[in-house]
Amino acid sequence: MTKPKKILVMCPFPQGVAAGQRLKYEQYFDRWRADGWQIDVSSFMDDALWKVVYEPGHTGAKIAGVLRGHLRRLRDLLRISRYDVIYVCMYVTPFMTSIMERSVRALGKRVIYDIEDNILVGQSLPAHLNPNRAARFLKGSGKAKFMIREADHVITSSPALNDICLKINRNEACTYISSSVDTKRFQPNTSYTNDKIVVIGWTGTFSSKIFLDQLHDVFRRLSKRVAFKLCVIGNFNYSLPGVDLEVISWSVENEVRDLQTFDIGVYPLPIDDWVLGKSGLKAIQYMAFGLPCVATNVGTTPLLLSDRVNGRLVRTDDEWVDALEELVRNPDLRHKLGQQARKDAVARYSLDAIGENYDKVLSDVMEKR
Repeated sequence: MTKPKKILVMCPFPQGVAAGQRLKYEQYFDRWRADGWQIDVSSFMDDALWKVVYEPGHTGAKIAGVLRGHLRRLRDLLRISRYDVIYVCMYVTPFMTSIMERSVRALGKRVIYDIEDNILVGQSLPAHLNPNRAARFLKGSGKAKFMIREADHVITSSPALNDICLKINRNEACTYISSSVDTKRFQPNTSYTNDKIVVIGWTGTFSSKIFLDQLHDVFRRLSKRVAFKLCVIGNFNYSLPGVDLEVISWSVENEVRDLQTFDIGVYPLPIDDWVLGKSGLKAIQYMAFGLPCVATNVGTTPLLLSDRVNGRLVRTDDEWVDALEELVRNPDLRHKLGQQARKDAVARYSLDAIGENYDKVLSDVMEKR
């Protein structure tokens, strides 16, 4: 009997809750199992910490959760030698020095490092983009660089980040793998008409809310030109006086139904070096639902969207307002862009389109040692 291949996935968040995991490698677990892999998942955060981590207060619960996470990692160190591959997403532990990452590298037979966003520059972000002063102080900036350098293979979230990692990784083994979605589950359900009020939508978490905030003036200006409803799906409360707003609490059970209520998706981003590591996941989600996406023309976004072909690319507030107004008023344009976006999502960002990239990384790593 063939001995099963064993992989330990070490990740920040519980399985099935964070888009950066859920709509990336987690989608391929069944595929990996079918290929003979036995998968164990160890998240730094447990469910109890996840429930309060982005909420104000709960200091005691957060400290207790972090301590549990470190204890979980110490347990992981005792079993690492049993696995053929250690798959590290983002970090082993979020704070302080790289000692835990170094321990995993020393004990692991083969290590794959999956990095999302350009966290190499995350510590130098302006305070308003990284507002937790204590977290900025405690996060070890050397963790990511060590893992990029020492991993047997690095999986990156954008071509620009992949180029950076290739210069650092001692094996010169880095692969850009796009975010992807289950296009059989993420199905369009929009009529592309103006028979009802047009819904402009955004989905994300507390940590990305600051990017949505960039559009406050845009939405206020737009509301004076045309009627629309703004729908925000997330894990936080939100308000925007002067704008017709609906806030929906994200849940995996209602995710598809809620996103199907959108007519237009928005993907605002800051224009800086950090954003060069963004994978464009929100844009890909909107594309899968056949939605015209208006996005900041920066980083990976212009690789996903072509202006007036399958979406709109903008940079200034004036361009945001004009693009959104045109889409709200013109259902035929929404139909044209949305239908092409859906075709591109299926062809380029579906599970079938992306899955082989993970297969190749796992195969290459297994052949090296």
